[in-house]
Amino acid sequence: MDLFTTEIKFLKGVGEHRAKLLNKLGVFTLNDLLEFFPRDYIQRDATSSIADLEIGRRSSLTAEIVSIRETQRGRQRQLNVVLSDGEYNLLCTWFRYGIWLTDMLQQGQKVWVSGMITSFRDQFQIIHPELEVLDKGEDTTNFWHSRSVLPVYPLTDKLKIGQMRYMIYNLFRLYPKDIEETLSQEILEKFGWEQRRISLQKIHFSTQPEQVAAYKTRYAFEELFYNQLMLAKVRRGHEREKDGRAFELKRTYTTQLKNSLQFKLTSSQKKVIREIVDDMTSGYQMNRLLQGDVGSGKTIVTLFAMLLAVENGCQAVIMAPTEILAEQHFLSFTKYLSEMDIRVALLKGGNYKGKKKTKEEIKSGDIQIVVGTHALLQKDVEFANMGFVAVDEQHRFGVVQRSLIPSKGDNPDLLYMSATPIPRSLALTVYGDLTVSVIDEMPPGRKHITTIWKGEGRRIDAYSHAMKEVREGRQIYIVCPLIEESEKSDLLAAETLYDDIRSTLMPECRAEILHGRMKNKEKDEIMSRFKNHEFDVLVSTTVIEVGIDVPNAAVMIIEHAERFGLAQLHQLRGRVGRGSAASFCYLVAYYPLSKEGTERLRTMVETNDGFEIAEKDLELRGPGEFFGTAQSGMDLFKHANIVRDRQLLIHARAVAGWVLDNDPELNSDENMIIKKTYERLYSEREKLFNF
Repeated sequence: MDLFTTEIKFLKGVGEHRAKLLNKLGVFTLNDLLEFFPRDYIQRDATSSIADLEIGRRSSLTAEIVSIRETQRGRQRQLNVVLSDGEYNLLCTWFRYGIWLTDMLQQGQKVWVSGMITSFRDQFQIIHPELEVLDKGEDTTNFWHSRSVLPVYPLTDKLKIGQMRYMIYNLFRLYPKDIEETLSQEILEKFGWEQRRISLQKIHFSTQPEQVAAYKTRYAFEELFYNQLMLAKVRRGHEREKDGRAFELKRTYTTQLKNSLQFKLTSSQKKVIREIVDDMTSGYQMNRLLQGDVGSGKTIVTLFAMLLAVENGCQAVIMAPTEILAEQHFLSFTKYLSEMDIRVALLKGGNYKGKKKTKEEIKSGDIQIVVGTHALLQKDVEFANMGFVAVDEQHRFGVVQRSLIPSKGDNPDLLYMSATPIPRSLALTVYGDLTVSVIDEMPPGRKHITTIWKGEGRRIDAYSHAMKEVREGRQIYIVCPLIEESEKSDLLAAETLYDDIRSTLMPECRAEILHGRMKNKEKDEIMSRFKNHEFDVLVSTTVIEVGIDVPNAAVMIIEHAERFGLAQLHQLRGRVGRGSAASFCYLVAYYPLSKEGTERLRTMVETNDGFEIAEKDLELRGPGEFFGTAQSGMDLFKHANIVRDRQLLIHARAVAGWVLDNDPELNSDENMIIKKTYERLYSEREKLFNF
């Protein structure tokens, strides 16, 4: 039986109903269940010391029930169960529970509990712990009855731990010979790992839980290895198999642009331009990621690349995630190219006058540079001779979306831009198919932004400073996480704050409000008026995270800063510091503050370095939450953690490269296992990246 494709509902003891519960846990096939690892282990005979518990930490232990007390005040019921290890007590408390719990528990029983340790009247306490009775007279024919160690699995509602163990046992009992190896013998020997069947058994049925972490390492490596194998295959395909255009650096439009600039390019910008030019003149399709902090000058670098395509008779396209950003690019390009015989067009969503004609001129080739939003992905948007594509803020687009735009051309050169610095470990796993260029130097004149953290009791200091800046002719951004207050949230809303600013906080200032529910035309009009200094204070939601440059904006106040992620805080802060005046960012935080919230605010105060902030963000939030937009086709690892497993990732990347160097098609006898596993699990994913 093929455990990788057989649906979980066909396992004895599962059926349709339990299959749906397992699906919620990410278990869809028999192989998914094989790799659904325990998160903890119960040792029946372990001597647990309650005295060693620490407040604020999750802990698990076995102890004996010495008292059970149920109380009721009005409609509120409470169950208190006191456990003892023979010397100290632990109080377990439930405020919501079913009659099944009180029926199950008896004084003198040995139980296992797990949860967050708190304190109540100088006594350790767990509120709503996980609990399992260890001596409830089970059927002695049950496999698990006599086991000294029991696995504990993540569960969902209506799925009990006994049922999960029963299904795991049945899977190994019925199909031991169908558990296939997924790594070559050479790799297993290199790292000293057990065969897959044996290591899986040891993870699920371990009597020595302290050794399990070593067995699990193999599965973290396996995920990383196949991820790196896929990305290496895609990268090599672009470099060696995808025929691109061998553009010639004719130095016409590109030189004109260089000579017209009112500023000098940084050495970092020059280096990146050389890397891009080398790619575009190579004859192979460029597939490059351009990273640079907010305000580092990625746009002008991209324009040089676009002009290289145009001076070779091709069209160049840039796709942005928002209309505001697309319009900013359009205005910038129009300004830079005003003295050149190049037509630039803006293509947005919705219906508006002239859109049909713009599409016709793009199709005919009359327009050489096209700036657009998702509207570029529409089927009726055709190009005459697309030679270059740039995707700005590319992490806001899924892999499928990113692949649609270049598919409208014949292997155009591809440049992905990111103002969200990407940690190296994440770049290797998500963008390992791309060659990476980094602009790590800020243009001269960019001001250091002084970042100040204020508690809610001192927030007036931020507004007093902002008022002083307005009197000196400068402008202010104020950001809130919500548009309007609701009963369910105590967050300060933009509309409420807008009223407070006009009435009490900054009554002498001209203020406007901006939020995502407004029509695009209205948002664009407000941003344009703000740039023209028609008012002083812009109260906004995070819609301004990516927006028009306003050099006169010198202060950013972020309300409820503790609610924002580090990357978002850094992006928002980057809205100021674009002019000649000293710039400030106030982070107004409201209590109580979580440990992570405190760490985020401290990081923002201590550094302006986007790459340092990105590494910290990844560490705090984890890879699954790093991006604001889910990446279609991006690996969501079950076993690997790229923060914890950075060294393992480096090994996996090296091994994947070594395997492909020696056997590009994976046709050797040694690599047939790898080829079979790859084709089964990764060949479809690879297609998402091959464009």
